[in-house]
Amino acid sequence: METRIFYSIIVLFFISTITVFAQESFISITTDDDHYDEGDTIVISGNVKTKIGETPLIIQLFTEEKSLIDVAQITIAQDGTFTKTFLAEGTGWNKAGEYLIIASYANEKVETGFSYSPKSEVLEIESIFEVDAEDRGTFDVKYSIRGGIIKNMYIDNKHFALIVQIEPIDDEGIITLDLPREVIGAEKQDGKDDIFIILIDGMEVGYQESLVHPDSRVITVNFEEGDSDIEIIGTYVIPEFGTIVMMILIVGIMTVILASKNKFQIKI
Repeated sequence: METRIFYSIIVLFFISTITVFAQESFISITTDDDHYDEGDTIVISGNVKTKIGETPLIIQLFTEEKSLIDVAQITIAQDGTFTKTFLAEGTGWNKAGEYLIIASYANEKVETGFSYSPKSEVLEIESIFEVDAEDRGTFDVKYSIRGGIIKNMYIDNKHFALIVQIEPIDDEGIITLDLPREVIGAEKQDGKDDIFIILIDGMEVGYQESLVHPDSRVITVNFEEGDSDIEIIGTYVIPEFGTIVMMILIVGIMTVILASKNKFQIKI
């Protein structure tokens, strides 16, 4: 009788041990973000508890309707880790929704997911903002913004800067500004273009300059959720004797000359 009880306890011990082991995840995976837009790079990484020879890990990506859109076979590193990137564009990446990732290794599977938006679903605005330069009039700045909206733009004469106040509506966004040289510029002493200093909420960030025109420079800046003020600092803002001011001055001088000439002819 005692022997039966002993063996029963042993059997129950092994059953509970196997159950606990089965409940533990043999594979773990994660993504570098929980939302992606079309064109983004999806980074999937994770590890397996035990590397089994040269057995590869399989990663499959499915749409919300369970349609397979991509698959990859990955070699596991000696320490059990793995990383794989997918580009969110092309065939299958045409619907917004929740996407599924399934990782399979040695008859074990684990799932995770992310949300996705194609470009057609991402709000992108192209417009012109009229910048109030107070006693120096107004100037138009062409822009496009994706993942946010522009709340205001104004000139900071003291710091030779154009301030762009934004309100992000996505985790990541991008803004492109066509900066008229008559409004703001960054120049070296020899008159050649210099780089702008870009600050977001006081922190310096990088930017891309895609086009350089005789009368403007086009720059692109990335921003994130929580950002508010983009400060574009150059070497001048609205020169006192810029193109518009000079034109007004010339018109004024011509008017004075013509008035004087007419007055002289009347006297004759």
